[in-house]
This record gives sequence, C-alpha cells and structure tokens, in this order.
Amino acid sequence: MTTRPSWWRGARTVPEVAWRARNPWHPTGAGLALLIMGLAIFGAGEALVLRSRIGNSPWTVLAEGLSRQTGLEIGVATFVISAMVLLAWWPLRERPGLGTVANVLLVATALDVTARLVPNATPGVSAIAYAVGGTLLVGLGSGLYLTTGLGSGPRDGLMTSLHRKTGQSVARIRLAIESSVLTAGWFLGGRVGVGTLIFALLVPRAVAWGLAGVAASAPNRSQRP
Repeated sequence: MTTRPSWWRGARTVPEVAWRARNPWHPTGAGLALLIMGLAIFGAGEALVLRSRIGNSPWTVLAEGLSRQTGLEIGVATFVISAMVLLAWWPLRERPGLGTVANVLLVATALDVTARLVPNATPGVSAIAYAVGGTLLVGLGSGLYLTTGLGSGPRDGLMTSLHRKTGQSVARIRLAIESSVLTAGWFLGGRVGVGTLIFALLVPRAVAWGLAGVAASAPNRSQRP
C-alpha cells in the first residue's frame, strides 16, 4: 500500500495516480482535463508574479525582456521562447508528449489573458501578496500537470536531456539554465527584484506542496478502473 505524503512536508516524487497516462500521447479523460487546468493555473501564477512588479521568475524575466525589445505581448514572447527551447530538444533527442505541446500553447495563453485582466499590484504588502500567491499557483499548477504523465514542458525537458548528455547533476544543470536565462532577460530589460528571490526560494516547496495535495486527494494507480 502506498503511503501518501504529508501535505506540509510535500512530495519528493511525482505520485502514481489513477489518471496518469501510460503513453504521453494517449491521455485519460481526467488526465487531459487536469493537464489543461494545471497549465492554465501555472500561467496565471506567472502572470500574478509579473503583475507584482517587484521581479519575475527567471523565464518570465527573459520573456518580459524580449517583449520590451520587440513589442510583442508578454504571452507571445513566452510562446516564442518555449518554441525555441523545444527546437533545442531535436539535437538532444528528447521526445515530446501531448503535455509538451499543451505547455507551449496554454501557459503562454493563460499568462497573457491573466496579465490583461489583473491590475498591477500597489507597492508594499499587495506586491508581496501577488508574488507569493503567484508562486503558490505555479506550484499547484505543476502538481496537477506533472501527475498526468503526458510529457515534460520545454524547459524541464531541456534540463533532463542535458543531464543525460553531460552527466552533471539535475540541480547543477537547472542552476546553469536558470542563471543564464535570468542574466539574458535582465540585459534585455526584464524586471529582476524581490519577487524573483521569492519565486526562487518558494517555488521548489510550492511544487512539492502541489504534488502532495494532488496525491492526498486522488486515487492511486492501483485503484484505476
């Protein structure tokens, strides 16, 4: 019998749940719904961090910098970056899934729509609340879409493929990618600040909480009809 993780401590691994697909291109009905919901929540969370105006997540720093340099909407810039990262998978022989394609489309769309609807935070407590709340939403969204087994997003796939190719630890690869993206975005004019620090410190725990919350409320694979 699988022991469910403590919600407060968070999950250390992606739980095996009933809706997890056995093939990344053949989702279960529940898995497809949760994939869409999770990616939409993820994008909305990124938008809240953006609207905090006290700093973005590293990839949104890059997207905002690209937006400022090109005049593209922030969601369109996010889509372009995700598509470029996805192209980098080809020489690394990383295999996409339905969730990979959905990630490129839905995160950018949800970010753009939410950023249009949500006003900028006022300085102070409101800005901190936006940054913390947005980061928690990113964690919840991750917890939902990662459990579907429909393929990693472009950024995670780049990380895992470079890990396999180089033999370096996942943590070291992730640090190198995030640092490079953050630096490039900052040079392009993306916003770096307290919100960036909040995201960097809180998002690993937020993802673990999201996974644990999903695991606590979902039937495991052995209960799959």
